[in-house]
Amino acid sequence: MPCLCITVHSLDHARAALDAAHDAGVTVTLLSAPGASAYAGPGWFVQLLNQLSDDERAAIAGAYLDCGPRPGDVLAAFRAGVPEVIFTGRGDVAGKLAALAQAHGVAFRPDRPDALDLLEVSDPKGAVAAYLSGVDERGR
Repeated sequence: MPCLCITVHSLDHARAALDAAHDAGVTVTLLSAPGASAYAGPGWFVQLLNQLSDDERAAIAGAYLDCGPRPGDVLAAFRAGVPEVIFTGRGDVAGKLAALAQAHGVAFRPDRPDALDLLEVSDPKGAVAAYLSGVDERGR
């Protein structure tokens, strides 16, 4: 099963993405905007996830806060209870953070996957539905 990633900027985006995923019978991975930890903070992301219903959460394959190249933001995400983080900084630092993430039970990615970005989309649910219908079983 491919990793279907959606970049969300709000609770409404997350709900639209998860509703479309539920309708399509798939799960999706939610991503914050690139570097969102620097301006929105990990608390925002945790609260966004906490406001989702159990039905909405059932459509989540993953939920990553993008910390960009900022190791301090990754550490703050660990403390805030963010379940999964992206760190795109130096490889030697990524290795150390990956070990810390494992110790905290946090999934860690040293790269940002391709994703549908809902930033300026007027119909987020429709855009996600179209995106999901255009992805074949190999994720292309």
